[in-house]
Amino acid sequence: MSVNPRNPHDALPIRLNVDDSDSPSDVVDALFLGRFATGEQPYAHAANIDRVRSEATLLPDGARVLRVARDEDRSATLAEGDGWTLLVSRWNRGADVTVTATTAELAKEVLGRATDGAADDPAPQPDNVTMGFWYVSPRRGPHRTTRQISAGTWEEVRSNYTAPVAQAMDRLMKTTPEDIAGRLLLLHGPPGTGKTSALRTLARSWREWCQVDCVLDPERLFSDVGYLMDIAIGEEDGTGKARWRLLLLEDCDELIRGEARHTAGQALSRLLNLTDGLLGQGRNVLVGVTTNEDLERLHPAVVRPGRCLARIEVGPLTRPEAVSWLGDQAPELKSELGRDGSTLAELYALRRGTAPTSVPGAREGADAGLYL
Repeated sequence: MSVNPRNPHDALPIRLNVDDSDSPSDVVDALFLGRFATGEQPYAHAANIDRVRSEATLLPDGARVLRVARDEDRSATLAEGDGWTLLVSRWNRGADVTVTATTAELAKEVLGRATDGAADDPAPQPDNVTMGFWYVSPRRGPHRTTRQISAGTWEEVRSNYTAPVAQAMDRLMKTTPEDIAGRLLLLHGPPGTGKTSALRTLARSWREWCQVDCVLDPERLFSDVGYLMDIAIGEEDGTGKARWRLLLLEDCDELIRGEARHTAGQALSRLLNLTDGLLGQGRNVLVGVTTNEDLERLHPAVVRPGRCLARIEVGPLTRPEAVSWLGDQAPELKSELGRDGSTLAELYALRRGTAPTSVPGAREGADAGLYL
């Protein structure tokens, strides 16, 4: 394909007006476009770099600098070489680099020389994540406060979960707003299996698009309509972004049990109304619930198809998985592992040397489990 350098300019003469409302950077931009607009350099290639190394000039060897303009939050550099012109626009750590040239090959080659090795490593992600905490204050009523919560990456904690759970969590950690089909996230299983730890890691994995709030008094939430409305309306985290919110309700066994009492049944109805009823309409709200109940004992309305974004039973690690988790410590601790596996809490206790020691010969039943 060939480009006629004259016809576009002849058909559309270029007129540029500059007045005192224009900044020096605007003038540099206009000067850069001149050779492309006239057809003298009819080919352009551009690149965007999110994080530029501090020592990178983004100018290829032999570049002749024509103009440099620095505004409050941006700088613009115009340079040229034989058959090409380059514009570098920089702000904070990022930059746009655009090259016009007499041939497409030359534009691409100059752009490559200008940006080679200029990109810095991605910004390190902090280990902490901001989490909100809702509760009813005797003086102020419904109130939200925030704290920095430590949370490992999913890659760091994945081995804490048995294989089927880890595979289900793989998908959950990668969820984006476009993937959301249900509004209820249900984690159930015995105590000490890492349900709360998984939710902390989930908060870190989703922090770019989801604000995570923990409700400290869930039994009060669904019995107090005013409190429920305050949380449903929400309180932004100060980023100014329209983000999803995940409300965490821990240990809500009675709330979602199949044989829930009348008062708990009313609370359950309000919970479901928050996820996919009228109360939840128009609000990007997810509800995460943890419970120690078996799936068979949960209320059918909670686990019906289409309601849950995820429904994951978090169980103990199998004995081989527990041995692998302990690693080099396994030989001396293997005898302490349960025959059918161990919970995450039990493994951490073994590793720290804080596992309780049973009284030898202790009887099963009410006297079982005495500790020295």
